Amino acid sequence: MKKIAAGLGILLLAFVYYYITLPAINIHESGFWFFLGTVVVLLLVIYAVRKRLRSPQEIKNSKVMKAGLFLVLAIIVVYGVGTLLSSPIVNAKKYQQLVTPEERDFTEDIKEISYDQIPLLDKESAELLGNRKMGSMVDMVSQFEVSGLYSQINYQGQPYRVTPLVYASGIKWLTNQKEGIPAYIRIDMATQNTELVKLDKPIKYSESEYFNRNIYRHLRFKYPTYMFDQLSFEIDDEGTPYWICPVKKFNIGLFGGQTIGRVVICNAQTGETKDYKIEDCPQWVDRAYPADLLLELYNYHGMLKNGFFNSVLGQKGCLKTTDGNNYLALDDDVWVYTGVTSVSGDKSNVGFVLMNQRTMETRYYACDGAQERSAMDSAEGQVQNLKYQAAFPLLLNISDQPTYFMALKDGAGLVKKYAMVNVQKYQTVAIGDTVAECEKNYEKLLADNGIASGVGTESDISMTGTIEKMAQAVIEGNSHFYITLGGENAEVKGLEAGQTAQKFIFDIPVTEYPEIVGYDVGDSLTVHFIPEEPISTVTALGDKKPETGVDKKETTE
Repeated sequence: MKKIAAGLGILLLAFVYYYITLPAINIHESGFWFFLGTVVVLLLVIYAVRKRLRSPQEIKNSKVMKAGLFLVLAIIVVYGVGTLLSSPIVNAKKYQQLVTPEERDFTEDIKEISYDQIPLLDKESAELLGNRKMGSMVDMVSQFEVSGLYSQINYQGQPYRVTPLVYASGIKWLTNQKEGIPAYIRIDMATQNTELVKLDKPIKYSESEYFNRNIYRHLRFKYPTYMFDQLSFEIDDEGTPYWICPVKKFNIGLFGGQTIGRVVICNAQTGETKDYKIEDCPQWVDRAYPADLLLELYNYHGMLKNGFFNSVLGQKGCLKTTDGNNYLALDDDVWVYTGVTSVSGDKSNVGFVLMNQRTMETRYYACDGAQERSAMDSAEGQVQNLKYQAAFPLLLNISDQPTYFMALKDGAGLVKKYAMVNVQKYQTVAIGDTVAECEKNYEKLLADNGIASGVGTESDISMTGTIEKMAQAVIEGNSHFYITLGGENAEVKGLEAGQTAQKFIFDIPVTEYPEIVGYDVGDSLTVHFIPEEPISTVTALGDKKPETGVDKKETTE
């Protein structure tokens, strides 16, 4: 009877350990070997206590103890040898070939995209907006908090970040877990519009659950042999919340050369799961490969070209990714962007890579220029009196020029201005209160400095009419006039097919167009502009357009 009780006690302890640590039952999982070793050691300790084996000699004379210790030693040896044989030290070539970047042409691949597809916020700014939105929901803020996940996705063709709510504490879980989590946060990264999306069916499976509805435990009991990588929270095109659960695949030895082999998609409301091979992953899924894994794979490719020891000692021909990354939306997928630099520390890039988070496709673009940190410093220097901080940049194609685009944030983390910095000539910096104004200033700089010929600063869209309303405001110390045009003879020229004439509001900064102070309500005026909502950016005043790069020069001093 005592033996049965002891056996049940051992099984109970093993189950509790497994329930808490959740190792995959898989020889490629490091945690499995630790779990196995722990169980054997626990059995030996219980056996030694039962047999009253106190001295080393008694343990040495016990056949069971010797067999158990030999088994523990064998586990340690297998794990150690497996780790060594799986490492880049003896498999440099295999690691280097885990990804095969395809060299591509920048201007062909990275088309000039519209402003509504540019993610203007980074994760930190998105967190501020999410917390602010949650703080305004008085019926929920006492019970729930916002998760820090903020997954970058494409939703209905637009860049978004989404994140679920979580229980505010263990007590709040206890009182709310029966009903579940009622909503998630959705942030449009282009417009900064933040929504708290309330669900018809609550989220029942999440990271903030404690027992079987905890998403990691739910997955482990359904797929005991799967080794899951970082989970992400996404929504499909109908707004249904899912957990995207990539499954690790080790391609070199026991523990080396990790990629992603499968993807499990779990409905966060019902717990229903579907298992796909990575090549069959649905198109709406944006993040099967974590960004950290993709960067690690490219670093293997760049650093191990001439073997492992060269990567440590001589470092001839070694390349690595720069410190930081961002995301770009292309072809309804999310791509990780980062620069590529040499290991010499010369603070310049030799090119950059885009890596697809769903397929692992890797594209390399050769382009000498400044590192992102240098471009960020250059942009901050333009507004040093305001002490704004630059977010990590995106890489855009502006007038066929690779261009760093970044938001400039104040001390509270709020986006105040935007900057564009030429990759190859990072002293060429343009600042603007809006993206359109920033681009206009940047194109003028390109033309003035002869970097891009034929870049126009004026818009072919114009409106002539009578000033109906006129208001003045001071923004960041600069005066702006906001006007609307109308009248019986009002006319809009240059709109493309599909564009609709509307009641435009025009922003006219006095620093660029001082002549506006001579106008008043009732006067006739022609403006050339870039149509935006709610306020359009003016590129020229009067019937005659300014010549490119002549009238209002921008300096980088």
